[in-house]
Amino acid sequence: MIVIHGKHECCGCSACVQKCPRHCITLDEDDEGFLYPKVDMTACIDCGLCEQVCPWLNRSGKLQPIEVLAAKNRNEEERMDSSSGGVFIALAREVICRGGVVFGAVFDENWEVKHTYAETLEDVRPMMGSKYVQSRVGKSYRDAERFLKDGREVLFVGTPCQVAGLYGFLHKDYPNLLSVDVLCHGVPSPGVWRRYLNETFYSARRVSAGKDTVLSCSLSPMPVIKGIEFRDKRMTGWKEYSFVVCGKDAFEADQNTVLLSAKYNENVFMRGFLADIYLRPSCYRCRCKNGMSHSDLTIADFWGVNLIMPDFDDDKGVGLVLVNTGKGKAVFDGLNMEVRLAVLEDAMPFNGGFKELVQAHPGRARFFRYYSEGKSVVQSVNRCLHVSVCRRILQKVRHNVNSAARLVSWTWKNGKV
Repeated sequence: MIVIHGKHECCGCSACVQKCPRHCITLDEDDEGFLYPKVDMTACIDCGLCEQVCPWLNRSGKLQPIEVLAAKNRNEEERMDSSSGGVFIALAREVICRGGVVFGAVFDENWEVKHTYAETLEDVRPMMGSKYVQSRVGKSYRDAERFLKDGREVLFVGTPCQVAGLYGFLHKDYPNLLSVDVLCHGVPSPGVWRRYLNETFYSARRVSAGKDTVLSCSLSPMPVIKGIEFRDKRMTGWKEYSFVVCGKDAFEADQNTVLLSAKYNENVFMRGFLADIYLRPSCYRCRCKNGMSHSDLTIADFWGVNLIMPDFDDDKGVGLVLVNTGKGKAVFDGLNMEVRLAVLEDAMPFNGGFKELVQAHPGRARFFRYYSEGKSVVQSVNRCLHVSVCRRILQKVRHNVNSAARLVSWTWKNGKV
């Protein structure tokens, strides 16, 4: 049976839950807001299937990318609706047009994140864009297996651990499966996200959360959220993206309004996420990144492309694509994309998603102590990230020095000096 000795040993992929023949494993939310498997000992027959599918217990060899690409969707509107270069929607269209099924993450009716599948391009569109919350996989692995056995093409997109969990669950290679993982910074707590939403938008006695909030009066009627963009680039560009929430204000029921808009480094939830305060414990020592998930393709933002190939960057988004298998190459080569060959060693220093070991923020334990005491997410993040003016200056200097060092290293290596 599956036994979790430490929370860093479980990525929450839910492969064990979906594989159990007796349905005796459930997912329970812990005090940090993450889901972990719980076994009903009275129903368990100790068959060991849950352990066999666990990506944390069973690791395959690492795949090296056979090709590294910079990519932009030629459809400008699709690229602007995407977080980076519009690679996902191009892949999805290809699979849908061939009668296939696409699996990806969407917001549910409560604006929490779950995995589901789509059989039309219209239903694929909610899967577009980054969602910086760990998604509930639900029964997506079982559904994917059903479609695969029926002979339909399946595109499955998820984090590296979710893709690794899918392969563990399937326990065989399907030629009609195309797997794509995202270069993952780490997944934030669904519980923290839920509380942030409730405190910011659904509290009956809501007060101003600072310059993030457009609707800032206390005792205001609750707005209805109509859309959330973690990576909106229409206002401030791709590199300085914004966190935007749109909806219907009770005062203006007939028209949509911006409930919240802030650059990524000014929004409290995004600051906490990017500072690694409330990532899942397993994310700090990931075992599924960098070819370990065996995905056919890996997609990401091509940060640093403005330095590596400046003529290719227009601040509307450039995707980094790691082609890991021949199957992935065959599909990607058929897309209508603008593509440049790249070198992995050039891209890696600019994207923290490659790091398998991440240092947890020193205030993580303090944050979750505040969280368990019922303090708001805004209060807790601000307390953990508060630094003196002197230390802030030192951090800025250190950041500039490190950035300059990366640039000098890259230019020297590539013979630019």
